[in-house]
Amino acid sequence: MKFGILIQEGPYNHEAADSAYNFIKAALERGHTIQGIFFYNDGVINVTKLMDPPQDDRNISKRWSELGAKGIDIVVCIAAAKRRGINDQVIVPNVRISGLGQLTEIAIESDRLITFGAG
Repeated sequence: MKFGILIQEGPYNHEAADSAYNFIKAALERGHTIQGIFFYNDGVINVTKLMDPPQDDRNISKRWSELGAKGIDIVVCIAAAKRRGINDQVIVPNVRISGLGQLTEIAIESDRLITFGAG
């Protein structure tokens, strides 16, 4: 099965990013495909270089960068990013900024679109 993922909440103060990450890992382990991951609203904060978590805490932005390095298309909504002062210089490697059209493409090409976080 091909899954598209939409993440709408920021890191550390909400479980959406952790739940999405764990879902993606489990899906990949079971042979499913992740068609793409789209960050929207406060979800865009998940992929910035501006995080500096303590050594004993999980590094959420690094997790996403590592998934992107495996070939998963990870997209940040440009409008949501700009509203939060996020641009190409502050996002982690293997993540790109684009428009809502990319979310539409992910949804069309997926069997299921799964949303993490409030809408």
